[in-house]
Amino acid sequence: MGHEKSIYIALRRRYQPVPIRLIIIAESPPDSGKYFYNPEGSRGEVLFREMMKLINVTCTSKDEGLRQFQKAGLFLADATYTPANKGYEGDDEQRNNVILRDYPLLREDLLELTPDRSVPLILIKVNVVVVLEARLKADGFRVLNDGIRVPFPFPGKHLPKFHELFEEILRRGGIAITGVTTTTREGNRS
Repeated sequence: MGHEKSIYIALRRRYQPVPIRLIIIAESPPDSGKYFYNPEGSRGEVLFREMMKLINVTCTSKDEGLRQFQKAGLFLADATYTPANKGYEGDDEQRNNVILRDYPLLREDLLELTPDRSVPLILIKVNVVVVLEARLKADGFRVLNDGIRVPFPFPGKHLPKFHELFEEILRRGGIAITGVTTTTREGNRS
C-alpha cells in the first residue's frame, strides 16, 4: 500500500513536539503501510515497540505511545518517504540510491524542524548511517552517531545491538531519556 509523502507528513505533524529535543532518522516508511506515526497501527510494529522500550513507556494504544514519544521531545523522520523496501528487497545499492536522490528533500525537512541545526540527530539502520552521516555533518547538522552504525531493530540478533548502540550514542551525546522526560547536559536547549 503506497502513500504520498504528504500523508506521512500530515500523520507525523500531529505528534511533533515543541520543542524537538532529538530527531531520529530512519530509512523510510515500509511498503506494508505500517508507518510509525499511524495511530491506527499496531503497538507490536517493530520500530514503534522498540522506541517505546527506549523511553520506558507502556501504552494501551499506539496513539497514547506516540503522545508519550512527543512529550519526551522525540521526533522520527525518514531519509526518504519513498518506501525503500518496495522493489529493492536485498538490493542495498538501489535503496541507497533512493536515499541519495531524496537527500535534498531530507535536508529541507530538517531545516524546517531545526532551522539553526542545533537539535541532535541519531541515524538508525546501517545503510542510513553510511549514506547520510558525513553529508549531514558537512551540511552543519549535529549528528551524534560518530560512526556508530545502529542496526534496524529487527527481531533476533539485531535487537540487542539496536538498544546497546542507540543507548551508547545517547550516553556519548549526554542525552538522558527517561519516561517522558528528555534532558541534555546543556539543559533544555537541544
